[in-house]
Amino acid sequence: MSETEFPLSRRGFVAAGVAASGAALTATLAHSQIRSAAMQATIRTDGQVITLVNVFAVEPAKLPSLLDVLRDGTETFFSKMPGFVSSSVLTARNSRQAINYSQWKRADDIAAFRKDPRFAPYIQQLLALAKAESIECDVAYVKSV
Repeated sequence: MSETEFPLSRRGFVAAGVAASGAALTATLAHSQIRSAAMQATIRTDGQVITLVNVFAVEPAKLPSLLDVLRDGTETFFSKMPGFVSSSVLTARNSRQAINYSQWKRADDIAAFRKDPRFAPYIQQLLALAKAESIECDVAYVKSV
C-alpha cells in the first residue's frame, strides 16, 4: 500500500502526529531493559510492540522536576516490569511539553503496571507537575533512509 493510500485510524493519526512533532523535540532520555550501549528504541510497523505515548504540558520551571520523576520511575519501576521494552523522553525546545514514548510487549503489560500499587503515587507526582494525556498506539507508518 503506498503512502498516500494508507488509511489512518484515530489512534494511528495521533501516533503519526506525535511522531511528526518529534522534529521539534530534543531527545533527553532513552532507557532499555537490556542496558547495552547498542540497544535503542526501534520504531517499526510490524506490531511486535505496543507504544504508550504520554504527552505532558508543563511550566518551563517545572520541567527539570518532571524529567527527574520520569527518569526515576523508569529506572526503579517501569524497567523492572514484565513486558517493558524501552522508554524515551523528549522535551520541546520551548520547555513547555515533554513526551514519554515507551514500548511494551503487550497491552496487558501496560494494564498490569497500572494496577501495581506503586503506580498511583507515581502518577500523583507527575500530575502535581504537569497536565498529562496517555495514548496507547500502534505504529502506523515509518520511513527512514
